[in-house]
Amino acid sequence: MSTVIESGIVNHELGRNKFAFADSEKVQDVYFSADVETDGPIPGPYSILSFALVFAGTYDGVSYSRPQNFAQGFYRELRPISEEFQEEALQVNGLDRRRLCLEGELPQNAMTAAADWVKQVAGPGKPVLVAYPLCFDWAWLYWYFIRFSALGSPFNHSRCFDIKTAFALKAALPIANASRSKLLASLRPNKPHTHHALDDATEQAEIFANIFQWEGKIGGTP
Repeated sequence: MSTVIESGIVNHELGRNKFAFADSEKVQDVYFSADVETDGPIPGPYSILSFALVFAGTYDGVSYSRPQNFAQGFYRELRPISEEFQEEALQVNGLDRRRLCLEGELPQNAMTAAADWVKQVAGPGKPVLVAYPLCFDWAWLYWYFIRFSALGSPFNHSRCFDIKTAFALKAALPIANASRSKLLASLRPNKPHTHHALDDATEQAEIFANIFQWEGKIGGTP
């Protein structure tokens, strides 16, 4: 077996064996597709108005298990936490912010319930949050979990997976050119993008599963 390291890349077979975990040390990732709808660009001054988490499969380091469907989800509409908002954000998601100021669930209750649901679904596995792209949804949900959940963040401070980066690597594209519009037809979901958090988290879970199972480009061809 080759032990040569070229250009900083460890021989695949060597790396696989060297870093293989003993059975007692194996862990399983449990993936949750996340989507948030907000009334502005950043948490704190602005608010999450709705969010959803959808179970998107598991991975044990050897095989990925895809859900039979993507119907296992969690959805909440929240009461805003400040008076600030951007009208253009409301035009995108179509949510009635005035109604949510009266009827939205308190963030403390919603985020604690969400953390508990994630932990129950994950069981002994390790919850991992996935999104396309990750940065926006992660920033909002992590802030809200830390600020409001009695259980903290079920994803700790770093258990997350950026679907955009995964697609860029498998498709041999720069990140700047790895938008959803570049997805191959075989990777696209069956559901439309509606800007309803549960719809979009479900759609995104299917994209995640498709990309995870896709072998990617070989020799420059899809």
